Amino acid sequence: MPDLEQLVATRVHRPDAIAAAAAARRRPASLFGGHGRMMIIAADHPARGALSAGADPLAMANRVDLLDRVCTALARPGVNGVLGTPDILEDLLLLGALEDKVVVGSMNRGGLAGTAFEIDDRFTAYDADSLAAAGFTGGKMLLRIDPDDAGTVSTLESCGQAVRDLAGHRLMAMVEPFIARRVDGRVRNELTAEAMIRATTVAAGLGTSSAYTWLKVPVVDEMDRVMAATTLPALILGGEVSADPDALYTRWSKALALPTVQGLVIGRSLLYPPSGDVAAAVDRAVSLL
Repeated sequence: MPDLEQLVATRVHRPDAIAAAAAARRRPASLFGGHGRMMIIAADHPARGALSAGADPLAMANRVDLLDRVCTALARPGVNGVLGTPDILEDLLLLGALEDKVVVGSMNRGGLAGTAFEIDDRFTAYDADSLAAAGFTGGKMLLRIDPDDAGTVSTLESCGQAVRDLAGHRLMAMVEPFIARRVDGRVRNELTAEAMIRATTVAAGLGTSSAYTWLKVPVVDEMDRVMAATTLPALILGGEVSADPDALYTRWSKALALPTVQGLVIGRSLLYPPSGDVAAAVDRAVSLL
């Protein structure tokens, strides 16, 4: 379990230790693990106020417990990266957990879950310059396209600028696109092939160059049709914790057979599995690669 007192003491008395740890960190030789794919642990949910996992609405509220779970996952063979916001990635830097890992910083966390402005997803975390300065691999952005919410257009513009800026640094731009609508006042993503095809084609066209753009997409029915809509490399996201893990792993496995799919970016499904065994859940996901 990470030492809370030591982390706090470092942040209070030696905040410059974070930059020093980033500068000294061993960088990965490749985007890919020994299995030839990417296996990324996602831990950027709390900064958007999304703390639930499964039936527990505050599962991710204990930071030391979350860090412990992420560190357990990152230590498993075949896991070669992590996705997070500055607060989490900097804790992991201080813990020495990012050596030789692909590190992707989460960029737009302003569309807080459950708010009236959720679709207007402002860039409130990393930008391209800070990611480059930290020596990280790239940046991830969430792009929810709501045809009925004018806030979508500012998010589209901001994502386009972020893709441009990341490409300028030759850093990966990981775009997570959805068609979304409000249902009973809450934003819901449309998880159909048609919706994902539309979202994917919009995301692929953002910025002044797509050379460094990757897509982060959910598994939906007719996934082959979705992935046929673009030549951009894609990573499969995990989504909510499933009550039927076997079915979920089967869907991931089928998606991984598609030529554009280069790996997995999984968060709560592996960090808070129904079994409670993070290591076993991660190892099973790695075995799909």
